[in-house]
Amino acid sequence: MTGTAPQPDARYDRGLALLTQVGGENTPRVLAGMADIAPDLARLTVEFYSDIYSRPGLTLPQRQILNIAALTALGTAAPQLRLHIDGALNVGVTPTEIVEVIMHMTVYAGFPAALNGLGVAKAAFADRTDLDWSPVPAPIDAQETPEQRYARGLAALQAVDGQAGERVLAALAPVSPDFARLLVEFSFADIYSRPGLDLKTRELATVAACTALGTAAAQLRVHLHGLLNVGGTREEAVEVIMQMSGYAGFPAALNGIAAAREVFAERDAAGE
Repeated sequence: MTGTAPQPDARYDRGLALLTQVGGENTPRVLAGMADIAPDLARLTVEFYSDIYSRPGLTLPQRQILNIAALTALGTAAPQLRLHIDGALNVGVTPTEIVEVIMHMTVYAGFPAALNGLGVAKAAFADRTDLDWSPVPAPIDAQETPEQRYARGLAALQAVDGQAGERVLAALAPVSPDFARLLVEFSFADIYSRPGLDLKTRELATVAACTALGTAAAQLRVHLHGLLNVGGTREEAVEVIMQMSGYAGFPAALNGIAAAREVFAERDAAGE
């Protein structure tokens, strides 16, 4: 009957189909690894895929990019990061996109987290005989002056964060103008301006990472605004945060939803 809730078996079957689409041949091994100690967790894992991954609003490739961003930023779950890098490749995310997501996390979780993430990605790529890929370094303008680099970063910052970014710089200026400059030059000229990911994907990944980290509420609000500024929707923002319940816990996701509520109210008040 149309509109009736799926029965438990239908929910499980739907989740298993999605998990298999993402996990491929690794899926039985993942579930078997829990069967002897926590078979109920194996079922809950499958049903989580049914409840979250079948939702509209984000594609499977986007959902895998979110997981790579969050797990890289957290830095505590290398086996699961490997699983989701493999899953990303299975659903059409390119190696270049995966590397860019991990590099993007230098801004939000630091170089050690990104280096560890790249180590996991390197192993994943090496095990894929179907990949014919080698990195293509981004072009560097050897003639670019420091002032031009700063201007390029400032343009990217303004495209993403608008007035919020300007307020951050203004707040930093009396305390550490050098740090304000570093923020513009590294985060936005060196990272955000790289090819390989569009600004919307970078902001989706940033919202996922800031939600998962749970220590960056102010920055999460800035980047929720940023996501909406570069073409993301409120529905997509909420989907990102909801998905993080499975990777960083419900408290982190609830705090993220609270941040989203504030951001949406601010934009409503401004007529946006």
